Amino acid sequence: MDESSKRILIVAGEASADLHGSNLIKAARELDPSIHFYGIGGEKIRGMGAEILFDSSDMAVVGVMEVFPKLKTILKALRDLKKSFEVYRPDLVILIDYPDFNLHLAKFAKKKRVPVLYYIGPQVWAWRPGRVKKIARLVDKMLVILPFETSFYEKERLDVEFVGHPLVDAVRSEFSREKALERFKLDKDRITIGLLPGSRKNEVNLLLPEMLGAAEILHIRWNDPQFVLPVAPTVSKAEIEEIISKTSNAARIDVIEDNIYDVINVSDVVVVASGTATLEAALMNAPMVIIYKVSPISALIGKLLIKVTDIGLVNLVAGRRIVSELIQREVTPERIAEEVIDLVEDNVLRLKMKNELSWVKRKLGSPGASQRAAKIAAEMLSG
Repeated sequence: MDESSKRILIVAGEASADLHGSNLIKAARELDPSIHFYGIGGEKIRGMGAEILFDSSDMAVVGVMEVFPKLKTILKALRDLKKSFEVYRPDLVILIDYPDFNLHLAKFAKKKRVPVLYYIGPQVWAWRPGRVKKIARLVDKMLVILPFETSFYEKERLDVEFVGHPLVDAVRSEFSREKALERFKLDKDRITIGLLPGSRKNEVNLLLPEMLGAAEILHIRWNDPQFVLPVAPTVSKAEIEEIISKTSNAARIDVIEDNIYDVINVSDVVVVASGTATLEAALMNAPMVIIYKVSPISALIGKLLIKVTDIGLVNLVAGRRIVSELIQREVTPERIAEEVIDLVEDNVLRLKMKNELSWVKRKLGSPGASQRAAKIAAEMLSG
């Protein structure tokens, strides 16, 4: 590390943040190749040459109770990052989502008088809205990627800017639909259902068995449909295959590493865990069913705290429910299969959803979000 180069501490605590963080680093390096990035990330941020102190796959959780098994790792990461201020002396801290962890770090950075850029702001509009006052005290600049978010921060006079959604640039299929079908050894004349059970292990453990149960029902309903499951980089293929092997499965599940966008592209319908993947599917104009499930205690706490009617990002951006959401007890093989059948067999319903997804895509902003964010980071470094 060149002592004269600028140093940025970046924290990307889960798979989607790793993706967006890597694109931000790439854009920042185009402005200044000498910047040294270090902190928390996954293989995508590591692939951009950043120095990873903790891997995001060891820290990603969904739900309140699911934090506890990883609490020791999370607390160690927080302690070590605080110590890193003395060793690396960062010129800027860039925080990506992951609010409970990142706001602790932002408070420490404030004490050290290191500016904080929060990229992809916490979803205060969805739950624990009181945090916006705390964020306004600790964060120097907030960048949001959903168009309706700016007003929540502006009320507290926080310097906030909508930069557009980075997925607008990232979501691209590598192959044509025909080529992808051939590559995945799929039959173009059979119904294809994409299964996206999430990027966190506990999420997959809760959702995948229900998806597999739905696959069994659909297998009976139709003439040998095909099911494709892309493995998120934060989940191992072996873990996925172990869950599948424990299920009595007449339906064949093709497990594919990477190529999530090609899987979405070849699918007639995708069943997707609530989260960033719903926007990825929307950007590819893919009819979908959103499912969400956490532990009963986490669900109870969430019910008390969550302030929105819909939880799917695609519905939140639309401002109304355009995609079905199955939550907690609704996440059953029967209900999932019912929603998929409706979308596959009702051409009018499917076309209506595709038209509304096109509208959502337009609301996510123009290409270049990462470049706009990197430019703001560069201004803060020089400022």
